[in-house]
Amino acid sequence: MNRFKTSKFKNTTPKISKKDGWIHGVRAGSFSCQGNHIKASSKLVAFNADQAGGGMLGVSSVRPGPDGQWTVTQISCHSDVVTDLDFSPFDESLLATCSGDETVKLWHLNDPEQQQPSGPELTLHPGLGRLELLLFHPTSSGLLALSSSRSPLIWDTSRQEAPLAALEQHGDLVQSLSWKHDGSLLASSCKDKMLRVFDPRAQLTPVQSTKSLQSNKDSRLLWVKDDRLLSTGFDMMRSREVRLWDSRKLNSSLSSMTLGSSSGMTIPLFDDDTGLLLLAGTGDSVIDCFEISSSEPFLSQVSHCLTDNSTRGVAVVPKLALDVLSCEVMRALQLTDDCIVPISYQVPRKHSGQEFHEDLYPDTAGTSPAMSAEEWWQGGNQQVEKVSLHPDKRPKAKTGKPTAVKKEVSSEGNKEDQARGCSTSSSPLSSSSSSSVPSRSPSSTSGLSSGFLPSPSPSQSTKAIQSMLGPSSKFRHIQGAVMHRDTHITNIRSLNLTTPGECDGFCVNRQRVAVPLAISGGQIAVLERSQPGRLPDTALPTIQNSVSVVDFCWDPFDSHRLAVAGDDAKIRVWQVPEGGLKETLTEPELILQGHTEKIYSIKFHPLASGLLVSSSYDLSVRLWSLESGEQVKLLTGHQDQVFGLAWSPDGRLLATVCKDGKVRIYDPRKSSEPVQEGPGPEGHRGARLVWVCDGSFLLVSGFDSRSERVLYLFSANHLSSGAVSSTPVNISPSTLIPYYDPDTSIVILTGKGDTRVYIYELIPEEPYFIECSSFNSPEPHKGLAFLPKTECNVREVEVAVALMLTKTSIEPVAFRVPRVKKEFFQDDVYSDTVVWWEPALTASSWLAGSNGQHNKMSLKPEDMMPVSEAPKEAPVRKYLPSSVYLEEKTDEQKKEELLSAMVAKLGNMDEPLPQDSFQGVDEDEWDD
Repeated sequence: MNRFKTSKFKNTTPKISKKDGWIHGVRAGSFSCQGNHIKASSKLVAFNADQAGGGMLGVSSVRPGPDGQWTVTQISCHSDVVTDLDFSPFDESLLATCSGDETVKLWHLNDPEQQQPSGPELTLHPGLGRLELLLFHPTSSGLLALSSSRSPLIWDTSRQEAPLAALEQHGDLVQSLSWKHDGSLLASSCKDKMLRVFDPRAQLTPVQSTKSLQSNKDSRLLWVKDDRLLSTGFDMMRSREVRLWDSRKLNSSLSSMTLGSSSGMTIPLFDDDTGLLLLAGTGDSVIDCFEISSSEPFLSQVSHCLTDNSTRGVAVVPKLALDVLSCEVMRALQLTDDCIVPISYQVPRKHSGQEFHEDLYPDTAGTSPAMSAEEWWQGGNQQVEKVSLHPDKRPKAKTGKPTAVKKEVSSEGNKEDQARGCSTSSSPLSSSSSSSVPSRSPSSTSGLSSGFLPSPSPSQSTKAIQSMLGPSSKFRHIQGAVMHRDTHITNIRSLNLTTPGECDGFCVNRQRVAVPLAISGGQIAVLERSQPGRLPDTALPTIQNSVSVVDFCWDPFDSHRLAVAGDDAKIRVWQVPEGGLKETLTEPELILQGHTEKIYSIKFHPLASGLLVSSSYDLSVRLWSLESGEQVKLLTGHQDQVFGLAWSPDGRLLATVCKDGKVRIYDPRKSSEPVQEGPGPEGHRGARLVWVCDGSFLLVSGFDSRSERVLYLFSANHLSSGAVSSTPVNISPSTLIPYYDPDTSIVILTGKGDTRVYIYELIPEEPYFIECSSFNSPEPHKGLAFLPKTECNVREVEVAVALMLTKTSIEPVAFRVPRVKKEFFQDDVYSDTVVWWEPALTASSWLAGSNGQHNKMSLKPEDMMPVSEAPKEAPVRKYLPSSVYLEEKTDEQKKEELLSAMVAKLGNMDEPLPQDSFQGVDEDEWDD
């Protein structure tokens, strides 16, 4: 009669939230990893963002804000794809991530409305290659199960140096891991079709294993009720199947069922309190709910939910975050391409929304660990204390006090702390290393279960919070966006993608774009910006440079003149006719010859017309006058390859960064030797430099000794003292190419082949670097080239406009500062800019010792009023949405709100009152 047994949950009904209850602003991509791509705690939800950016995670809250909306923020966690993530069951803000960059990182996340942490609390380097899976232990604090492609590890994060156990290597890729609910056993499924059950404290080999899976396609394994395991995978006909196993004898399944044919893997999610199981297939728009029972039929279907969007990933919200008064017994979060859809599973009951139905909510696992990782490893089997879900019986939130900061004691760790101490970057990453010794950021604390620094409390003053967060920037929320397709130039064919690292890949001016082609003869296509659209399939007229192009640039004072450096040690100067190329150019206007070996890079002088500088494999730097067509200066002193050149803003000095590990400053009119020299980046993979902060500093983008990309800031007056500050960026093979806007002091950096564009505001005092929001392109680009400031649309508060080169197109990208009153000219953002297209002096006058400076102009349109002169508006009282007032609250909630309001008015009751410090009188004085 078991088939006729009744169940409290047989009528559980899924309810998809309305669209205004979805979490928008999500950019999910196609992921090639084993994780669920989304995880939730009772407060936060984290998910894989578009992996074209590499290592990005999105973070939002489980509940909407007071205005009914969700805030989504992004953090850059790793230098490669985030393969798996998991929230600690004992800290709703503690998130662990692992990645293809071979590291595991622990993050203490803040609310999405606040700035996310500048770095991880802890970084582990197992040294086993790409990491695929990780999972927190269900009963012990600071204990992780993680896996590389074939090797599961048990890691105590408080010990850090090495894993507690390295389990038997699997025969192929480990596809899933699952802890038993009491934390005693660990199960795994593998591409070799094997199911394995380990007792890590007893032996490193499995206590149970069998070749039970029928296909080596994606599989998942999950502990369910009564020592049973549930597996999802594919049968021999490639149909998706679900099987139930007895973990004590895996030779045959207890039950199985087929879910139909589909190529996406099936993600199982189980609630041990209710026995409800959710099955969601990636790429599908269906989520099925089953109930698992102890006897036949083991699996019985409860509901079939058809969603509006296909599933990229799915997670369940912890029980403590459910709306129990509405009889919500489970809540799923469906990750789709552009949003997260909450799906609430509710049991229909009378008086729903008013009463707590105790029979639906048995006591559930609490949020206090039962033991430490060390106690578990020594054989402890304590279970997490259970708590009631009744609103009036729930434990009050614990308020922890900050603990002392624990710093690394190794010399390498101290160096890393010093490097990070000057940075306020929101996403610096710990350097990866082949060793298994982890590294901590300066903000890390001792102990992972309760030792993290808590978020600022609401009672702290604004000034204290500001000093804790550091300086802010008006460009912090800068937004990059690709402009409308009508402005793109598409169907570019035979693009040369192998230009040297010292070359930007292409160059632009106000009127036209020059791109090198992978066609014999060093051909260059010149495209008119005024003629966007699809290029014809027929051959284009080109500049035939006759030899391969190594670098090229437009004359800033003549939009028709293009200088091209070839690998034959010659510089050819071409004149593009008015209206663009109509026929192929074969004869240059001028040839500059003097270098004895191939040229690295060339650069025009920013103020003097007809003056060009070049660097070469012959280790020399030469200045050329296009007026005379001859070399006018020869600079020496380099011992190796010159990575980059940069003129100072006033045009008097020339800075170089070299592979010999030196940064040099020359005064070319006074000496052929450097006037200053100092230590530069340690890495030898490449570097660029640019003058910043009105010429008082040099910003160098390069690599450290571990091949991590780093930004260094040098004082232009004290090069020999080394970098005054530095900030790590990430690990990538391409050099970051900087663009600096002197009007706003922001620097925009990206590398050829990257998808992420980094933006910082630079200030001439600590912390020097203020990281702003980054921009992620939809696919890897081949470089960015920036247009003059006069091309910015000030009505849309654009502070920079770049052209992005892809494999087949050129797409404009606008960087805008979000502002409300766009009808006014934002004069706090736009200072007067230089009239860059007019030379300040000629090459001959500069060489003779004259100096000059550009004139300046305002970018304000005549019909716009500056925002500083805008009339002040009367303050408007902000009302909370009606849902706040209509929401029914318990007496206990009203009491707590009243007490909180009183405390806020009176201040901190723990602080002593002034009269407490006064001395009283002696008892005998009362008699007087």
